[in-house]
Amino acid sequence: MVLLRHSAAGVRSLFESDSAIEQMMSRMLASTGRRPSQAEVRAWSASIPVLVNDLVTGGLSNVEVLVEHQLPLTSKRVDAVLAGQHPRTGRHSYVVVELKQWSRAIRYEDGDALVRVDAYGHRPVLHPMEQVQTYRDYMLDFLPGLQDRHEDVVAVAYLHNATEHGIASLRNRRTSESVRMFTGERRGDFLDFLRSRLDPDILGAAAGDHLLSLRAGPSRQLLTVAAREIREREQFVLLDEQKLAYEIVLHEVQRARAADSKTVVIVSGGPGSGKSVIALSLLGELARQGRTVLHATGSRSFTQTLRQVAGSGSTRVRSMFKYFNSFMEAERNGLDVLILDEAHRIRETSVNRYTRARLRTARPQIDELIAAARVPVFLLDEHQVVRPGELGSVHEIEAFAASQDLHVQKVSLDEQFRCGGSEAYIRWVHRLLGLAPGGPIPWEGDDGFEVRVVDSPTEMEIDLRLRRDSGFGARVTAGYCWPWSDPRPDGTLVDDVRIGDWSRPWNVKGDRPVGDAPPSALWASQPGGFEQVGCVYTAQGFEYDWSGVIIGPDLVRREGAWVTVRSANKDPDFRNSHTVADGEFDRLVRHVYKVLLTRGMIGTLVHSVDAETQDFLKSLMPR
Repeated sequence: MVLLRHSAAGVRSLFESDSAIEQMMSRMLASTGRRPSQAEVRAWSASIPVLVNDLVTGGLSNVEVLVEHQLPLTSKRVDAVLAGQHPRTGRHSYVVVELKQWSRAIRYEDGDALVRVDAYGHRPVLHPMEQVQTYRDYMLDFLPGLQDRHEDVVAVAYLHNATEHGIASLRNRRTSESVRMFTGERRGDFLDFLRSRLDPDILGAAAGDHLLSLRAGPSRQLLTVAAREIREREQFVLLDEQKLAYEIVLHEVQRARAADSKTVVIVSGGPGSGKSVIALSLLGELARQGRTVLHATGSRSFTQTLRQVAGSGSTRVRSMFKYFNSFMEAERNGLDVLILDEAHRIRETSVNRYTRARLRTARPQIDELIAAARVPVFLLDEHQVVRPGELGSVHEIEAFAASQDLHVQKVSLDEQFRCGGSEAYIRWVHRLLGLAPGGPIPWEGDDGFEVRVVDSPTEMEIDLRLRRDSGFGARVTAGYCWPWSDPRPDGTLVDDVRIGDWSRPWNVKGDRPVGDAPPSALWASQPGGFEQVGCVYTAQGFEYDWSGVIIGPDLVRREGAWVTVRSANKDPDFRNSHTVADGEFDRLVRHVYKVLLTRGMIGTLVHSVDAETQDFLKSLMPR
């Protein structure tokens, strides 16, 4: 998807007639459900006309310009992609362009990946070449049609307001034939480079058509590549704020050792914004550097799966994955880095029924985690708190760090990669569940993501089984509204989830498989998990291509509003109204369904067991 597409001459004409911005705003509203910010509009008005004017005056009027081109399986957009025919090979050729309005920029504390710009104060930002290279690498990784044609795609950072003197220190980063940086002062060199990649006499429309027609490859599933990620080399391409968070952590680790300092890094973002990708990338890189680093979560399922997949055949790698309550006796600053994934699951204390008597203190868990490393890294989504007693939030972490006079670096991941990169779907889910203002809205559709309300669990299972048999990942999940039995004496599972004449068992409770059913922690990642229904505790933190979600009788629609029904919920943590008030129960149930509805990468099938709620959901679907 692009917000504007035409030849360079055509784009220039649209800006000259003052219609370009209006077209881009309308296209963005239609495709994402939101209007661009004033900063986005200002950036478009300041940079795109400069680029297309340079192209036209440089004899490249025929080049096709794809403005604000959306990367596959993510909501992230590239400023522009120039498409045309290569003058030497005659093949389709593409130039990925990142535009910067900066007039001056300097290296950030002598690093090669981060820079400082006056407009951002002391906060570091990515080097523009680093940023545009990640865009190129991401396109090559997620568009199979380009994966064997790396030489046909190059990347350029164009600082059109800058002089060479103003960005001199940024030249320390090595250039290559595939990644270059030009300033406005070197406009002639910029155009010469473009002419070496794009034939001025050939219309670029066909190359643009080809790029937009390429099917996106499946997302590189987080857990299936974790082993190579940690033991061999990086398998993920980090984009913008992801890469920024990664580089800030590496920078702070180096500074902590050199200056005997301590920094808390907080990375916040919604479902699928790449938090766990950052975590694994950091774990792999820091381990290769010989730093003392551990990964920890508050999720038994997530930790066990990472141990199983990433640590396959290696006790040393498995030992790098811990739980939040593993640091009650940790040496202060004994680690260089502690990576705290799913930090929204931090609890008030680490004490539980298994805690030894001498450790039963009121010490906050957040204190234990911050104390354990010179650079504790918190990755969290505040809207995924689904259990009583979970308190991980940016405010809580920042406040505790301030009480210890600790320096804090914060990065917000605004983009999301789950749900096919569909901002429209994430917005639809938030509005549906009352987690964003404005109330539920009809699903208008999105080319990158499919949503359907099905008439029964049987229909859902048949559809998902066909997709699974075609090679896609698929799972069925449900709200915790049915009892959860232990296996029978003969080792078979009880079909606890019963809806009409359809029934299936919950996922296994414990750490051992039952027949072909995998242990609880591996339900989302092992093939046998398809035959059981998962709950929020086994689904949270994972993703699969197709998701089926059964909304139980604990969340129903009545007289134009959602009503949560405590008596219909079977979660032991929610039973006591004295420890979980009605308002808290309502909030947590909505969060549960938000988590379940945002697990799919390609599509989601939904069914409510309540007739009125089912009718309401169907009314939101296209006729």
